[in-house]
Amino acid sequence: MLSLASSLPGFTTSSNPSLLQQHGKGESHHPSAPPCLVCSPADTSQVQALVRLCGEHGVPVVPHGAGTSLEGHLSHLDPRPSISLSLNNLAALASLSVPSRTATAGAGLTRLSLNEQLRGTGLHFSVDPGADASLGGMAACAASGTSAVRYGTMRDAVRAMTVVTAGGEQVNTGSLASKSAAGYDLNALYMGSEGTLGVITELTLNLHPLPSHVSSAVTVFPSLSAASKSVVDMLLLGVPLAKVEILDRSAIRAFNAYAANVPDLREAPTLFLEFHGISEEELAAQVAMAKDACEGHGSSEFEFAAGERERRELWAARHGTYYASVRLRPGAGGVVTDACVPLEHLAEVIEETAADIEREQIVGTVFGHAGDGNFHCILPVREDDPADYLAKIEAFNGRLIERTLAKGGTCSGEHGVGSGKMLYLKQQYNAPTVGVMRAVKKALDPKNIMNPGKIFSWDE
Repeated sequence: MLSLASSLPGFTTSSNPSLLQQHGKGESHHPSAPPCLVCSPADTSQVQALVRLCGEHGVPVVPHGAGTSLEGHLSHLDPRPSISLSLNNLAALASLSVPSRTATAGAGLTRLSLNEQLRGTGLHFSVDPGADASLGGMAACAASGTSAVRYGTMRDAVRAMTVVTAGGEQVNTGSLASKSAAGYDLNALYMGSEGTLGVITELTLNLHPLPSHVSSAVTVFPSLSAASKSVVDMLLLGVPLAKVEILDRSAIRAFNAYAANVPDLREAPTLFLEFHGISEEELAAQVAMAKDACEGHGSSEFEFAAGERERRELWAARHGTYYASVRLRPGAGGVVTDACVPLEHLAEVIEETAADIEREQIVGTVFGHAGDGNFHCILPVREDDPADYLAKIEAFNGRLIERTLAKGGTCSGEHGVGSGKMLYLKQQYNAPTVGVMRAVKKALDPKNIMNPGKIFSWDE
């Protein structure tokens, strides 16, 4: 690996042990394995040179952005010595078109940094996965988040990409135009490929106008089923929800214990809503329709606010969900599950999941993006937890996925597959379907150097 580093004049490289450990784990609870070297190219041409060199020597390459992935994407599992390709130096905002509402940026730029640079333009980048993830990583994992119900996911947000293939060639997907019927949709191919088909180095992103008027609401329900059904009604009525999040009573209970200086919330299933509009009158109409739909399913304590500070206070429990959940077991980290079901089945599946947590005496909370059927459990675990407790959590997650797939859902709504959900991908699709994916991988990466050991196995 040292000889490889010496072949990279002008590159920033490091074999610092702490940096290597950092680049082999991310935020995942899955087993980690470090690279042998971290390389930080300065531009796409250097990425090309590096990938070509790695191809010649059979050295696996794992792209690395902000390190916030949750399914073991960054672990260097291949037995061959490997490198971590850091994209942190590719973090410039290359161009901005206000009329076209697009921005072109390096893959290492994070979403919060992008929005900071968009201040004063009247535009914003809407995809919010919670963490300050890199744009390239968000595309690689097909990320989404709280605003997907209105603005869509990364699949909707990316207009074009620059990708370096396993052979070191530069591929340009999509175009700057708002639509195209020219050829295969390579955007869709590389979106969600998790670094297994190439390295995303630059993206052209769709932006949205900042809403001139924003309002938030919080309302409590007698059951998770009632809360979920009210969301279906709001969407059928055409209420243009910007965000709609659901927390079960365990999540509210965790927040009450976590936020000592905030008045306790009622420990019941709760919806957190946000509305965007062009006038106060439009917002008032949206809120009124939402309130009627919620009250039709037994909601109470419908509170809403338009001021920024008041809105932040209303949403405090949702924004604090992760930290409140891991504090249920001091010193723990969080296992975050990820599943998505058709909206008609959200009520049933999320209630069965909450009941499963309680029945198995697992410490954890349930919350979700109620507008698109995507929900998560946060299960705090400690390094010294006994093996039987960890096995109980693994079995619980397996049942959650089985429950999800039985209703036509997916094993991952937004976190990706990585190494952590390879088994569940095989359960979701039949063998020929996974075989097509494997054939694409082998055609584009015949030496299996691009993030090997992720999504599915090379041979089976």
